[in-house]
Amino acid sequence: MTLVLSPPTTTGSSPDPLVTLREYRALAPWGLRDLTALAAGILDIAGVVPVSPVARSRPTERTIRFYVARGLVSAPEGRGTAATYGYRHLLQVLAVKLRQMEGATLGAIVREMGGVTGDTVERRVAAALGHRLPAPSALELERRPGSGRGRVGRALEGWLAPPPTGSANEPTTCRRIPVAPGVELIVDDRHPALRRPDAAAALAAGVRGVLEGLLQAN
Repeated sequence: MTLVLSPPTTTGSSPDPLVTLREYRALAPWGLRDLTALAAGILDIAGVVPVSPVARSRPTERTIRFYVARGLVSAPEGRGTAATYGYRHLLQVLAVKLRQMEGATLGAIVREMGGVTGDTVERRVAAALGHRLPAPSALELERRPGSGRGRVGRALEGWLAPPPTGSANEPTTCRRIPVAPGVELIVDDRHPALRRPDAAAALAAGVRGVLEGLLQAN
């Protein structure tokens, strides 16, 4: 079975979590709904389990508004439905949720976050998630084209946009990615999905997930 789409082979080394985390900066800014979905998606894929069952593992829009009111998350740019959030806000939401899931109280987190620089928050989040931190290409929003909303959805779906078309006589090359026994993925080298150094592993994992779902459905 051959699936025509793309990826490069990867080495045994894992990507630097800090480098992976910084890829999200290019997706900003977001509305509150997109920020909530993005933070929840990262925590879902990372598989972080809260120490205390009292701590909700996934943020909601109401949760983020509460964080802003408590000073745990910076105020957004703009007001009401026009309010937008950036990379710094994503880091703050993740940092607060991770500390809550470790068992820290809100009071303790407020004291810890006071005066902490953005670079420090970024390093803390990267260190806490480690190599469990998913790249943007691994998010469920991308695996389901058309399901993303706002700039996040458009940016993520852009990774899977078809390569530019050229002359019919223009030579092209493709990459073959092993997915499973009897299954191979073929992707045009110009496809945006190949921009990441770990694209092969991410695409292969995504296709395997789709195939497993189809087999279970039958």
